[in-house]
Amino acid sequence: MPTSKVVGIDHISIRVSDYAKSKAFYSKLFSFLGFEISEDYGSTIGWTNGKTRYWIAEAEGRKSHQIGDVGLHHYAFELRNRRDVDALQAFLEKQKVKIVDPAGLKLEGMKYGELTARKAQSKSNKSKSNKSKSKPRKKK
Repeated sequence: MPTSKVVGIDHISIRVSDYAKSKAFYSKLFSFLGFEISEDYGSTIGWTNGKTRYWIAEAEGRKSHQIGDVGLHHYAFELRNRRDVDALQAFLEKQKVKIVDPAGLKLEGMKYGELTARKAQSKSNKSKSNKSKSKPRKKK
């Protein structure tokens, strides 16, 4: 049994190459996703939805990121359903974002397991349907 148990990720904090551009992008994105500003310190800002917190600050060193570099590869927001995933994609396309945020990090929205759950439900429904269609045995 573990001594400490992780119950979630408290926050993510990334460094960005263009703070003003990233702040404008994330302000729109997080408003769309139902987040509110939790703190704004001028050079660092964080948003929250009551469960997840996301922070950005200006990079102090190298100002570029390429997928595949050492460090954070991507982050994914868990969404309620496929409709929300599609809405996020439409929002990002409207913002002319190619599923990579202004800092060059891959951004995902997903609903993990929805297709698997639907298949399992369908299989369960078929099984129940087949049982109700079976003919009762005649008594001798």
